[in-house]
Amino acid sequence: MRAYDIIKKKRDGYSISRSEFAGFLTGYLRGDIPDYQMSAFLMAVFFKGMTREETADMTEIMISSGPVIDLSDIPGPKVDKHSTGGVGDKVSLILAPLAASAGVVVPMMSGRGLGHTGGTLDKLESIPGFRTSLKVKEFKEILSKINCAMIGYSDEMAPLDRRLYTLRDVTAAVESIPLITSSIMSKKLSEGIEGLVLDVKTGSGAFMKDIEDARTLAKAMVDTGNAFGVKTTAVITDMNEPLGMAIGNSIEVVEVIEFFKGNGTDDLMEVTLYLGAMMLKTAGIELDIEGGRKRLARLIESGAALEKFGGMVELQGGNPRIIERPTLLPHSCLSVDIFSEEKGYIRHIDAEAVGTASMILGAGRERIDSVIDPAAGILLKKKTGDFVDKGEMLCSFCTHDEALVQKAREKFMGTLKIGDTPPEKRKMILEVIG
Repeated sequence: MRAYDIIKKKRDGYSISRSEFAGFLTGYLRGDIPDYQMSAFLMAVFFKGMTREETADMTEIMISSGPVIDLSDIPGPKVDKHSTGGVGDKVSLILAPLAASAGVVVPMMSGRGLGHTGGTLDKLESIPGFRTSLKVKEFKEILSKINCAMIGYSDEMAPLDRRLYTLRDVTAAVESIPLITSSIMSKKLSEGIEGLVLDVKTGSGAFMKDIEDARTLAKAMVDTGNAFGVKTTAVITDMNEPLGMAIGNSIEVVEVIEFFKGNGTDDLMEVTLYLGAMMLKTAGIELDIEGGRKRLARLIESGAALEKFGGMVELQGGNPRIIERPTLLPHSCLSVDIFSEEKGYIRHIDAEAVGTASMILGAGRERIDSVIDPAAGILLKKKTGDFVDKGEMLCSFCTHDEALVQKAREKFMGTLKIGDTPPEKRKMILEVIG
């Protein structure tokens, strides 16, 4: 069938068969179908959607456009975790070594940050010497030794996804749930995993700000993962306020180390232990969430999880001495304290505003080719529900450029809400799907 006919078929709301998808998508990858026709098709999907079967077919063709890693020679259950992105979201840096210390093999592949959301690779690469670009052979060797490794996606993996995402980005077709699903799952299902736990965030700092959209995306990804024989569960979590106290890159690594030493904030602890327990349940190591939580808490308390983190850092070329000497991490030459202008209870710290302020200070990317400052970011001194006096410190800005401070301050303070009464305690775990 001609590209024109497939575009018209989807435009008119009909389903595309697997053979039609295969010819159309592989033809685009070969260069036989031009960008303008693929753009028209993507926009038709944006408006007309896709069925569960269409999404699975598209995902399968995207997976087959590149190699799939074979982890069958590595003993143990292979389970990964993926987050749809948030502010202060350092959970992956904790979960990979934490779950690995419980016996899960975690072949984690991650991406970079864009806009107000942070990226796992950027945080890892703030560790001096840490390598996120590994050949498959070395990736597997590290997994065999310590059960976890954290790298970026290679250019060879799901190359069709990379081409399609670039096109979606410039044609306003990013916010399509079937296209988001096939994009995320084509990469995850190329990792050779047996189980997947999805952290689908919702709220001001999330990609899916509305819980209904988050629910729809979660269900689509769970259906797709299960269709490929990968046991998949999605957990919808709150992202209206930054997770933890640090928003940036190296400063989040410091918070990760403190978490492993038993000093994690309540919100970060709740989300991390729940997702980790779900990984253990998916792997068949624990029967229920409560058992998984208790096991992970013991591994933190014993120091086993921190030891695993240090081992991963060392095997991937980083300096494990950062655990005892965090000053070895990049740190800013300028720290500016931000003070409260009124007295009362903090009712709301907007995650998107804080993420944007952190990006302004240099911690994030406004464009995909932007260069980040690994030491930049924001250290919160107060969280929602805390009482603050007028003139008391709210946070510290970390940057190398004083000229950026005023704009970042305006963004941070613009959505801060302080009142006479404390707000209701936030529920971090909102729903489980799958």
